[in-house]
Amino acid sequence: MQLGSTFRQASGLLRPWTSLSSVRWGSSYPSVHVSTAEALERIRSESSQYVIANFLGRRYILSPHDLLTVPRIRDVAVGDIVSLSAIQELGSRQYTLRGDPVLPKGTVDVKAMVVEHTKGRMERIVKFKRRKGYQRRIDHKQRYTRLRIGPIHIAPTATTFEETNS
Repeated sequence: MQLGSTFRQASGLLRPWTSLSSVRWGSSYPSVHVSTAEALERIRSESSQYVIANFLGRRYILSPHDLLTVPRIRDVAVGDIVSLSAIQELGSRQYTLRGDPVLPKGTVDVKAMVVEHTKGRMERIVKFKRRKGYQRRIDHKQRYTRLRIGPIHIAPTATTFEETNS
């Protein structure tokens, strides 16, 4: 299975190239097609990496030691480790590796630790019907789970890709 990933090198920019970056219409960064193993080696050699992960139906741009607040996860306790399996993109300041739509399992391993279960601010919902005397006020706090993102582990060898694609 061909990864369908393009390996892009941002020429002289200090921010990673993502689909969210502002690129003028009709222009793009130069695209260099290299093997996946070489792309991973180049990303691994950079000092900082990031991933775009799909977690609970939403996309998050994550780097190590980030604190992520997501809607409440019921099945986990404080101190549990959660694995992020749907990694869509892996990158550094200079290089980016995209999946089609996700990178194969075993390419990147990102784990997060549950830090706390918390509640958000007080939300007030007001319902009324004019001229009828009907008024209701509903107060509630949304529940959240906070996760601490661990280090990003990139697969050490190219043999991992043949194993996952077979």
